[in-house]
Amino acid sequence: MNIMRSLMFVPGNRRDMLEKSLSFRADIIVPDMQDSVPLSEKQSARDVIHDMLPVLAEAQKKIIVRVNAMSTGLLEDDIKAGVSPHTFGLNIVNIDTPEDVVIAERLVAEQERKQGLDDGSIKFIIYLESALGVTNAYRNCMSSNRIIAAAFGAEDFTVDMGVNRTDEGKEILVPRSMVAIAATAAGVVPIDVVYANFRDIDGLEKDVIAGKNMGYKGKFAIHPAQIEIINETFSPSHEEVEYARRVLSEWETAKANGRGSLSIDGKMVDVPVVKRAENLIALMKIFLTTN
Repeated sequence: MNIMRSLMFVPGNRRDMLEKSLSFRADIIVPDMQDSVPLSEKQSARDVIHDMLPVLAEAQKKIIVRVNAMSTGLLEDDIKAGVSPHTFGLNIVNIDTPEDVVIAERLVAEQERKQGLDDGSIKFIIYLESALGVTNAYRNCMSSNRIIAAAFGAEDFTVDMGVNRTDEGKEILVPRSMVAIAATAAGVVPIDVVYANFRDIDGLEKDVIAGKNMGYKGKFAIHPAQIEIINETFSPSHEEVEYARRVLSEWETAKANGRGSLSIDGKMVDVPVVKRAENLIALMKIFLTTN
């Protein structure tokens, strides 16, 4: 299982910031060729990222490079610069239909062959950020074996819908939930929307919890100060682990006595609750072996 609690965007044209990212505790470093890079700096971003990929990899950082959308005409050159033996994957943005994924896959496969990489070694996180992309969310998530995660892009989605983006976020509640559901159904990791107000740590925590309650397993970050809150919230807490252990222990006793349910602290515990406890303990063990 790939741990993807926190995914930190770093402007690809800023060598100093990519060097600084060596100290970040994000699960994934995302050198960015897209939104954080002005058009005049796109080639510089490709060059800097290409040079920094082995440095980041040597520091044991898992790297997913964000490339520009196909509609920009920049994607092919971005892929040439971003695909390498040190690259774990690419963040493919503005995916509307499965055909968009097929085009990106063809370009990446060509680079894999040229660089002697195994076919399929470069993974995808797809960004769903339009009405069409969200409507096709499940089909998009199922469109390639390379896809390991799918993310919801609220900013572009609200532009596409012609609505204002608010701090409260009621305008994205339905599509945000749809992407989490579709990704889970497709067996890929749902990655939550960016929280843009990076100085509002309390707001970030509430937003991460809201996303977690929708089924999201990770979140993109735009500032290093967001990483700790994101990691902590998407990791099993001590209280959650202890409760899960209690559920499993008392469930075994109930089964031995021929019972199919029990009560803990006045709440019914049955098979779904036990399964949730088992999943949480399994997740905790993965964190212990990867941290």
